[in-house]
Amino acid sequence: MEIFAFRLNFPRKGRVLCYWHILKGAIMQEFPHHYSVTASLNPDSNVELSSNGLTTLQSAAPAEFGGPGDQWSPETLLIAAVADCFVLSFKAIARASRFGWSALQCAVQGKLDRTPSGTQFTSFDIVVKLTVPAGSDETKARKLLQKAEHACLITNSLKAMPDLQADVLFDT
Repeated sequence: MEIFAFRLNFPRKGRVLCYWHILKGAIMQEFPHHYSVTASLNPDSNVELSSNGLTTLQSAAPAEFGGPGDQWSPETLLIAAVADCFVLSFKAIARASRFGWSALQCAVQGKLDRTPSGTQFTSFDIVVKLTVPAGSDETKARKLLQKAEHACLITNSLKAMPDLQADVLFDT
């Protein structure tokens, strides 16, 4: 088995490609799509995040902002959205390309910093490990991972710009 490892750094360039457009024959609703979440809070409780048909999530401020640090926070939810969107984009692109793979791991670290326009995420470091069957086309694997980076609608909606850095590891 071969493992391809990529490191993507997000400062951001404007990109407008959605992974759903890549699936041939996929059933998709017409744009625009609308998503709704309700956040509820009492003075002495965590935030409850709810959306129709989904499990309710608990959220709180992260430790960096004086919160307990043991709940999902707006910051970790954003970072999770970046990772989730990347892997779902790759899955759709790989399927449309009929590219075989057996595992994908995506770790994201976001940097929150003060800027002249206020506090915001200034970068997202994305480390991806793709495991493919032995003999797979490494060039095609890299291209599909790059397409997933460009197709992620979450990172396309953020200010930080991506910069792709890739390392390839081969399983022995």
